[in-house]
Order: sequence, then C-alpha cells, then structure tokens
Amino acid sequence: MKNLKINYLKHSILLALIYFMSVNCQRYMSDDATLSTYSKNGEVFIDGFSAGLGYGAFGGSKYTAFTVDKEVKYEGTASMRFDVPSYGDPSGAYAGGVYIDGSGRNLTDFDAITFWVKGSQAASLNSVGFGVDFGLNKYKVEMSNVSIGTNWQKVTIPIPDASKLIQEKGLFWYSEGPENNLGYTFWIDNVKYEKLGTIAHATPAIMGGVDTNQQTFIGSSITLTGLTDTFNMASGLNQTISVAPGYYTFTSSNINVATVNEKGEVSIVGPGTSVIRATLAGIQALGSLTINSLGVFLQPPTPTKPAANVISIFSNAYTNVPVNYTNGYWAPYQTTTSADFAVNGNNILNYQNFNFVGIEFSSPTINASSMTFMHLDVFVPNTISPSASFKVKIIDFGADGTFGGTGANSDLTSSAVSFSGSSFVSGTWKSIDINLSNFTGLPNKLHLAQIVFDSTVNNVSSISNVYVDNIYFYN
Repeated sequence: MKNLKINYLKHSILLALIYFMSVNCQRYMSDDATLSTYSKNGEVFIDGFSAGLGYGAFGGSKYTAFTVDKEVKYEGTASMRFDVPSYGDPSGAYAGGVYIDGSGRNLTDFDAITFWVKGSQAASLNSVGFGVDFGLNKYKVEMSNVSIGTNWQKVTIPIPDASKLIQEKGLFWYSEGPENNLGYTFWIDNVKYEKLGTIAHATPAIMGGVDTNQQTFIGSSITLTGLTDTFNMASGLNQTISVAPGYYTFTSSNINVATVNEKGEVSIVGPGTSVIRATLAGIQALGSLTINSLGVFLQPPTPTKPAANVISIFSNAYTNVPVNYTNGYWAPYQTTTSADFAVNGNNILNYQNFNFVGIEFSSPTINASSMTFMHLDVFVPNTISPSASFKVKIIDFGADGTFGGTGANSDLTSSAVSFSGSSFVSGTWKSIDINLSNFTGLPNKLHLAQIVFDSTVNNVSSISNVYVDNIYFYN
C-alpha cells in the first residue's frame, strides 16, 4: 500500500544506525573552527561512500533494504541498491534511511544535489532529499513522487539557500514503500552536490502560496504549513520541493497579537489582527497567514466522568482510542475543512465551510456495548438559525470491521440523532449527552468505527463554522 510509507518522519524520527561505511566517522573540530574547516567535499556516493559517511535506517523500515551493488551501476564499479519490501513484510513496512556525516560539511558552494536512478519496474519514489541529521532536521528538503523508470535517469534536487548549509550533517535520505502492495528494487548512483548554474527563478511559498485567514484566540498556537520552493530547471520545467522552516525568515505585522519563531510556530498573545509573512534567501514568499484573534477563549466544560467508564474518541481529559482521522474529507460532496487549534494545551476540532464531516476509528473498531451514552461539546461561533440542523450519526462496520460490502453482503449498520438550531446559543458551549438507545439502527454497538456530523438541510449547509471537543462514550 503506497500510503504506508509517507509518515515515517512524523512518527519515527528515532533512527537506528546499522551500517558504517567508513571507520573515519568523526572529525573533531576546535571551538574556534571557521566554516572553511568543514569539508567541502560534495561527493556522497561515487562507487562507494566518501570519507566520514555512515548510514542509518529509519525506525520501522526494513533495516536490510540497503546494500552496495557491484553488478548493477550507472557507471564505475558500484551503485546503491534498495530492496523495497512487500506489504505485510515482517522485517519492515518500507525502505528508508539517511546518509550522515557526523562532523558536517560546508555545502555553500553548491546549488543542487544530483543522482542517477533506475528501477526493476516503473515506480514513484515517495520521498528523497537531504537535511535529515538525527537532530532538529533544521534544513530538511524533500522531493516527493520522483518518477523511476527501468532506464537510468538523472534527478536534480535544488538547494533553497546554500548559505545556510555551513555544517550540514544530513547529506541524503530516502523513503519508499511497496508499489500496489508489492516490493521491488531500485538503484541510485553517483550521488553528489553540484554547482549547476542552470537553476533559476526561485519562488518560495508558505501556506501553499495562498493568503489564508484564521480566526483564533489568545493562548492558541498555529504551525505554518505548505512551505515550498519552486525552481525553473534546465529542462524548462518547474520543480517544487518541500522546505523546512529553518530556511525562512518569518515576520509578524503585529507582535502584540501574534509572534512567530524560526520553526514557523505562531503564538497568539493578544486580541486583534496580525499578518504572518516570510522571505527565503531574500525573496518574498507567496502566501500569508492573517490571524484574527478574538481574545480570551471560553473553554468547554471539563469532563468529570471516571476514566474507567469512558471510551474516548477526542478529549484531552482522557486517553483516546486510536483514531484514523478527524476529517476524512470525503470528496466530491464534502466542503468541510479543518482549522483545528489548541488553546492552553487543550485541543479543539474546528470545522469550517461545514456541511458534513467524518471521524473514523476503525483500527481497531470499538466495542461500546457496555456504554449507555455518547457525549460531545459543541460551540457555534456565528449566528445560528432556529431552522438549522446538527446531526450526529454513528456507523458500525460489523464483524468484518470494514466499510466494504453492499446489499446482502454488507453487515454495516448506522443510525443518527438530530438537533435543531434552537438547541444551541451562538458563542456558548453546548454539552450534548445522547442516550445510545436513541440510535435505534445500531442493535449491538460491537464494532463502532465512524462518527459523522452533518449540518445539511435540503442538501444545503445550515452551520458554516463549528468547534467540537470531548467526544466520548460512557456508562
């Protein structure tokens, strides 16, 4: 499954060094060492590894996926070989690792890292780049979905701002999973940093290049997303890469409302409006984040049910069950987007452009047969019409634990309970406790897997914005 390989850095930055290609892995520097004393060697792998380089496999990956191949190579005597495991391989879910120089290298003379790649079949290499270094990954760069053919082809990854790479330790990294659930082999050769002089028209962006507005409160925090840089390559085509916040300089138009640090983390400190912008290598980034702080946030009531009597889906008051997602974004009919936030350590679901949204917790499903009520806290910040609707639907996947199957072959059951707009007061938290017996279409509640919130009336949304917290079952 292709999606198994995409989250290794989010969930498994704990890395395990399993191979060292050289005994000369450390070069000790004096305290007054200048940047010129760090090696300017741009070679990573040319028939073998350059001095000082070691390999570390990512946690959860197949540790033996990487080997040096002396039979297949682009040129010279050897290449790097990667054997991607099939889905379900007990030795690891994917192939992934980092090539690191513990002393660091001065890469300020280069504008790209290049390599040659081919596969045993046509494939799409999920992620590859540089700047993963066992630490802060401050200057990480990622190129995604790199096309691999059965013939050798050259790949070029631009460097967003080489002046930052005075002592870069993470010289190369990759992550790849099965193609259509099946493993395969690919090779990489002649990995090196180069000064090409053919990379032009850098166009950095934050927030995906879009001017974004977000309503929030004092004490909340927001992490800037959609950090990219796009370059025009020698081929005439544009290449977009994902870029770590360390490359950017962030600014706030009003630091009495919002401050932003070098990690792209925005802290809301007062009421009012502030615009967060950024530059990269002196170039103004496309996109911005406008903060509209409404002041002090009214927290929902703190849950008081004993934890032993609760099965929690989303709440900071309890330990939550595993949740697949809190917004499945079921195209093409769903319009709901998420602008979730945290205020003073309490996480809040914020559904904007709200028509309907699904929360799934199917891995594993929940046996709620001993529970008698469902609880949730709902806050509607805008004016709400008495004719509006807020529907809560629970879906049981049945004994097979899957959404699949139709007609007589489906054991899926579902049931819903609706509340009118008059049940809510704008700007006030509403605590909802629903007797599970009111979900008449759920006979046993043995395999609960989804909760759906729906505000549509005659296929039109009746509530545009809603906050939700403390979703749990209890007896």
